[in-house]
Amino acid sequence: MTLKLLAAVVALSVSAAAGAMPVQTFVSKATALKSKGPLALFSGDLKLLTGQVKSDFAQLRSERLAAKAAGRPPAFCPPEGGVKLSDTDVMNAMQAIPPADRARTDTRDALRLYMARRFPCRA
Repeated sequence: MTLKLLAAVVALSVSAAAGAMPVQTFVSKATALKSKGPLALFSGDLKLLTGQVKSDFAQLRSERLAAKAAGRPPAFCPPEGGVKLSDTDVMNAMQAIPPADRARTDTRDALRLYMARRFPCRA
């Protein structure tokens, strides 16, 4: 019984942590992966960072659609066909956050700002 409780607490902690990652952590892990070259493909951090970006974009999409449905202006307006971002685009979004703010800014906020600059909504 105690083992099940411990597993549930760990699972909740991991899912809560997956919801937000500081930009500083993301940049540090991405830089370390880049230094590994082709061996980065075997790192668990690659899956972690990829999952974080996918989760962030899923939440941003939900936010945008909810704002639109509620008659509020969305934070950004991507083209109808969707958007493909490269790893360089994602890193540019993270590095656009000033170093002094990276520890207290999460990756979702950095991506939202990037998308708002790249795909502003027309009035």
